[in-house]
Amino acid sequence: MPKPEILDPQGQAVARALPRLGFAGVSDVRQGKHFELEVDDSVDDETLAKIAEGFLSNPVIEDFVVRRVDS
Repeated sequence: MPKPEILDPQGQAVARALPRLGFAGVSDVRQGKHFELEVDDSVDDETLAKIAEGFLSNPVIEDFVVRRVDS
């Protein structure tokens, strides 16, 4: 996700469009990207965070969250 201090023109455009499309009550929209990695049990959360920070995101302008989901 873009860091809060980074402008998000796509999110702003969606937020402005929603009321015109009949959707009320949404005060802010932030648009980001989403990656799903299927990994084996030997890959720990620290390794996933290193992948996210060093390869999948731009840590200067983006925040990331690593979440493990059982399948």
